[in-house]
Amino acid sequence: MNRKRFIESHSATCQNWTWSWSFINKKQKTIIFGAWDRQTKGNIALILSKKWEVSSKGKKLAGYSQSREHIRLIEEEGYKLKTFPIIYSDAKIDEDGIGPAKIDHFVPKLTEKVLIKVSDNWYASDKNIVFSFAEEVDIPEKYIEGASKVISVNTYERNPKARKKCIEHYGYECAVCSFNFEKIYGAIGNKFIHVHHIIPIGN
Repeated sequence: MNRKRFIESHSATCQNWTWSWSFINKKQKTIIFGAWDRQTKGNIALILSKKWEVSSKGKKLAGYSQSREHIRLIEEEGYKLKTFPIIYSDAKIDEDGIGPAKIDHFVPKLTEKVLIKVSDNWYASDKNIVFSFAEEVDIPEKYIEGASKVISVNTYERNPKARKKCIEHYGYECAVCSFNFEKIYGAIGNKFIHVHHIIPIGN
């Protein structure tokens, strides 16, 4: 079964079968996203990023606006989200690492997910897991963060012990997108990382 037949077997469609990675079933109010294996870590998959709007060659990607609209339908109109795994092939990537993504194969299995937005990225996550970000390490110690001090404005204290434990657990690679400052910026990025909350401590 090819990808088009698989999607159509779930009564979903898209604008273009060549470049679409998201699909819609209006009758059942369901959006289906292909989840790339390279963008999946455990039970969390990056399904859309603002940086995907333009290609590495500066060309606007045709599928972005459709997928962004599908995200809006999930966020604002109560559409359900489902995903299926897509396995990446670098067959069209040149020696400089530039070129379009190509599907090697896919797994014809849909899984219902919840949508989580972090900055300009949208993730699909399992319902039955706790979506943990860098500072929410599953350890028995409890740390108090966010105590306010009244000066002329409210500021929020950070707990260095929580940061230390987080880095001991996850290391210096982002637990969400796998970004590593040292790999991108060299020695200047060694042991450098921003530690974030999914819910801002000021809330």
